[in-house]
This record gives sequence, structure tokens and C-alpha cells, in this order.
Amino acid sequence: MAGLSWSGLDGIAGTGRGLLLDANRGVAFVVQTTHAKEFALAHWLADGADGGRLCVRCFDGAGNIRENLAEDVLASGTTMQWVVASKSWQAGAVMQDSSLNRRQTIRLGPSVAFAQIGIIGFDGQIDLQALRLYGLPEDAPAILYGCPSLPAGTRTLALETSWDLPSLAAGATANVDVTVPGARRGDYADASLDTSSIAFVLDCHVWSNNSVRVTARNVSVSTVDLAAAPLAVQLTKRRIP
Repeated sequence: MAGLSWSGLDGIAGTGRGLLLDANRGVAFVVQTTHAKEFALAHWLADGADGGRLCVRCFDGAGNIRENLAEDVLASGTTMQWVVASKSWQAGAVMQDSSLNRRQTIRLGPSVAFAQIGIIGFDGQIDLQALRLYGLPEDAPAILYGCPSLPAGTRTLALETSWDLPSLAAGATANVDVTVPGARRGDYADASLDTSSIAFVLDCHVWSNNSVRVTARNVSVSTVDLAAAPLAVQLTKRRIP
């Protein structure tokens, strides 16, 4: 589920009041639906414009995608169509007042344990200014945002390992690559080494998806050889300006 949570920022741009979503880009609520099965989704575009389409992804209790099971999703004001490329159910019609389907009521099947419920700019770019998800009064489904066991939506990633630096002459450098699941190029990256030595300067950056390179440089005037020490790496997702 974490890998299908629309975590990329390409095709999404911030505005003074909301988000510009390109065609086939969307935002969604990630909710636990073991007991809560009925929802209403309401949205507002700039100047009250029509546009956007309902989009739903369904998952089982283990977070695995449920693909093309017609009993998983029903919507009140549109026919839901399975889209293979995005592994999602999408509305067959644009959301608009004239069709009385701007607000959509969604019913999920009994085997759907988690769901993404949101809107996409299917027919072109949309300027989204508000998105609300409502449930029945007797249910209070969990909205999953950055939970340790379900990290969808996490903006800060951290990992700790051990690094045994080689002996470094004055001015020399050493590199180590650390795997941090969810890391993406452009994320802010920082690292620290648990040592009392002031002979080193650390630098790090995400050079490939899920991979962070940490560089240590000996800034002293002599050779230094440290024992293995804990290395901490922390990443922060960049925000849309």
C-alpha cells in the first residue's frame, strides 16, 4: 500500500489556495475500512469549476492491492471503471453540478480492509482547493498518515546503522551507501556519526531511489582511524513551495 500512495510530487504544483493536479495526478485519503464501509467525498475547485473524477484503490488486510473485483466499490453518481495502469477504480464521468455528482457517496465491499479515496485530474489539469471525506456517525475510521506499520504519508525517514571508517589521511574521503526505503532524489538529507572526534565532516545526499550516500572527509592535518560507530541518517521530504 505504501508503494501506491501517490507519494511523487511530479505533476502536482502548489498554489496560494490549493494544488494544481495534472491529468492522472491525484490526492487521496488513506483510511482503514474494516468496519467503516460508507463514505461521502466532497471537493471544491477554484471558482467553483466542474472537474475531477473520483478515484478509489482497495487493499486487503495485509495491504495488498485488490485488483478488478467489481464487488469492492460502488458509487452513487457514477459507474466505477477499472483502470489497469493505475490499479484503481475511476469514475466514468466528470464530477459536476449539472450531473448532480459533485459529491459522491462510496460503498466498499466486505473484503476491503484499507482504501484510498480521492480525486484525480483525469480530463486535464484541475485547481483543487478543498477535499473532504465524510463517514457515518457510528464509525470513526482511522486515517492512516505516517503510522509506523503503514508509513504512507511519512515526510521524515530515519535509519541507523554502523560504519567502520577506514584509516583516512588528511583531506581524504570515504563513502558508504545506506538503503533508506522511500528515499527519493531531492529529499533533504542529513547524517551524524556517534563519535567524539572533530576530525571529520559528514555530507550526504540521495543519489538514487532508496539509496543515500554518506561521505566523510578528514579535515584534520593527520591520519585518523576510528573504531566502528553508530551512523544515523535522516531524510525530510521537500515541500511544494
